[in-house]
Amino acid sequence: MTPAQLVGLLVKGSIFLTVFSLGLESSFRDLTGLARKPQQLVRAIVPIYLVMPLVAGLLIALFSHVHPAVKIALFALSVSPIPPLLPKKQLKAGATASYVIGLLVAMSLLAIVFVPLLIEIFDRAFPQSVTILPATVAEIVLKVILLPLVLGVMTHYALPKVAGKAATILSRIGNILLLLGVLVILAKSLPSILSLIGNGTVLVAVLFVVIGLVVGHLFGGPDPDDRAALAVSTVSRHPGMALAIAGVNFPEQKLSFAAIALYLLLNTAITAIYLKKIRKLLDGAESGSAI
Repeated sequence: MTPAQLVGLLVKGSIFLTVFSLGLESSFRDLTGLARKPQQLVRAIVPIYLVMPLVAGLLIALFSHVHPAVKIALFALSVSPIPPLLPKKQLKAGATASYVIGLLVAMSLLAIVFVPLLIEIFDRAFPQSVTILPATVAEIVLKVILLPLVLGVMTHYALPKVAGKAATILSRIGNILLLLGVLVILAKSLPSILSLIGNGTVLVAVLFVVIGLVVGHLFGGPDPDDRAALAVSTVSRHPGMALAIAGVNFPEQKLSFAAIALYLLLNTAITAIYLKKIRKLLDGAESGSAI
């Protein structure tokens, strides 16, 4: 088994177990949580599907000197929203399961329409003959998100006592598999990642994350927990979809994988700092109101 095949197996296993465990603790009503609240749905669509691709386009134009792989990664990531591991971060931010799961489902279904449309817009703005079929996006959404999530919810109703206990165990196993996958990626791609550092690469990635957190926070609405959850959603991208877009359209650019991996590492670090600060502020506000 090659390192790439091992990484693929570990990441796919982690994703399936993580999303399945979320379903084990969710209801069918949670799946449509955001669809029943049009205002919240629109507030989520604007930063995720409109603002962030625009920010990516502006950064690509402003930092024209960065490595082509970085531009490709930024483009691919900007049109690849909502990773399947995101809800755990959102729940840590304090958002309700209904908001988190509803956001995951709604943004995933909308990806089937928005991702090909955004790629077509990018292709006109930056002529590169870029494309991805809606069927490809639909396949990723179905296999990676909807199928394990629905199976988990069905198990939740059929075996409620077992589901509650299994969710924690499966989630931990999923985290372990993800950690192993990350270690393999770093071992395989660290030299390539380091080769991209410099010439504005890190600055571009950091700006993309920070702007996304600010925009998502501002669009999150009056509930501070929802603001934090949407901020995390806005900057979090689906690496599998981004790699598929980069691989199909730019197969000759071998460093795209390393550029995407670098973004994910920086995103994880910056988001963790943001969540820690937000949690501290929210806890302080709750303590003050209780006095």
